[in-house]
Amino acid sequence: MEHALYLIPNTLGECETSNVLPAINIDIIRKIKHFIVEDVRTARRFLKKVDSNINIDELQFYTLNKHTSPNDLSSYLEPLEKGFDMGVISEAGCPAIADPGAEVVKIAQTKNLKVVPLVGPSSILLGLMASGFNGQSFAFVGYLPIQGNERTQRIKQLEKRAKTENQSQIFIETPYRNQKLLSEILSTCQGNTKLCIACDITLESEYIKTKSINEWKKSALPDLNKRPSIFILY
Repeated sequence: MEHALYLIPNTLGECETSNVLPAINIDIIRKIKHFIVEDVRTARRFLKKVDSNINIDELQFYTLNKHTSPNDLSSYLEPLEKGFDMGVISEAGCPAIADPGAEVVKIAQTKNLKVVPLVGPSSILLGLMASGFNGQSFAFVGYLPIQGNERTQRIKQLEKRAKTENQSQIFIETPYRNQKLLSEILSTCQGNTKLCIACDITLESEYIKTKSINEWKKSALPDLNKRPSIFILY
């Protein structure tokens, strides 16, 4: 049987794993002893939540984040090459989507190793699904520039692209800057442009609303501070 690098989705926040992950994921996780993760502490907590009987001390963890050197990264897949299954766990959502896991997947593909993506929650897709916007043509553009003038110009570019190409424009922000970004969107975009705000997706506090910019300006704005959020312009 060919061994594989399994891309293991994580929850998007504090919720039961059974609410968002299929049972087959649990079965696969139980047989893996080598994991590539962003943060060992949170990965260990996730695995214990998946199955409290997992013996964490038997597992090997390899840290993959912005501080990981290319030399270290190139050796992470040695267990897979020796015949052991491996797993990649994101901090939240799906590995390799707005996530450093893409780097190790690229190496696996280059080495012709088997890569298996598992089903799980993606805030990007779930937000788009609930927005009512174009799901045939969309772009995830990640984080916007931090500097005010650059970000304003970027918002205008995304708004223009949404209208001229009939394409949903999806982006995110560091949670503690969400409120400021929302204010900039409302002050920058035209009144008839539509904005979907989706935060805490799959959690009890989930909030997903679509309104025109004018409608948002007339309504009470949600408190997005420190809440993982997706913004979509259309």
